[in-house]
Amino acid sequence: MKTDSIFYRLFQEFPSIFFELIGISTENTGLYQFSSVEIKQTAFRIDGVFLPVQSEEQQIYFVEVQFQTDDDIYSRLFAEVCLYLRQNRPQNDWCAIVLYPNRSLDTGDIKHYREFFASQRVRRIYLDELGDAASLPVGIATIKLVIADTNTAIAQATQLISRTKLELSSQLQQQQLLQLIETILIYKFPSMSIEEIQDMFGLSELKQTRFYQEAFQEGKEVGRQEGMEEGQRQEKLRMVSRFLKLGLTVEQVAEELGLTLEEVQQAAQNS
Repeated sequence: MKTDSIFYRLFQEFPSIFFELIGISTENTGLYQFSSVEIKQTAFRIDGVFLPVQSEEQQIYFVEVQFQTDDDIYSRLFAEVCLYLRQNRPQNDWCAIVLYPNRSLDTGDIKHYREFFASQRVRRIYLDELGDAASLPVGIATIKLVIADTNTAIAQATQLISRTKLELSSQLQQQQLLQLIETILIYKFPSMSIEEIQDMFGLSELKQTRFYQEAFQEGKEVGRQEGMEEGQRQEKLRMVSRFLKLGLTVEQVAEELGLTLEEVQQAAQNS
């Protein structure tokens, strides 16, 4: 499973889940913007960074998702963080969160960095130790679905889909989380088609909702307009983020809106 992209999408669309995960009030959500950050003139890329929107009193949160053994993870993490701090010189304090599916993959040597761990500036979270999915908030339960084995994933996903429809009052957030759950299931059951997964979990109903149909039809009408005058192009670019939030792939969005893959990817990064 492409866990980096799953977690990036999860935290970008539902930043409150991250703050729930680390035990911080979700009221902080509106104070941050989440993104992936590339360190200039190096091969380093930090998986995700929650940057305070305005206040210098809020911490910067560096997020690293580690789903395979890597003996050099901490030397690389601290190199990335220190380079970021040097290049950007933020006034904010910082901390780092490392997410592992389980403790056995935490093979990095912390000898040179133990003070950071002792002070809780760097925290490690083992997803399999978060507790039973049914007792967790719906967002964190979605994270647990990522690490569920195929024998339990079906039951967990069924329960999670029902909870999403009951517990999320925002129709947009419902659609976004259901699409994310669908994406996780597609990775977990590669031998099944998207249609089979949708039918098994009742997700095919999603495509029939008025919200989805209106968004889809609006985008199609924009995408089929002839010509590439600047006003039309900007309208298409504006629709990119909405289509991606509905679960369409970059390729599908490009086809429907008549844009290139590069234009869609750039618009997604800027949204």
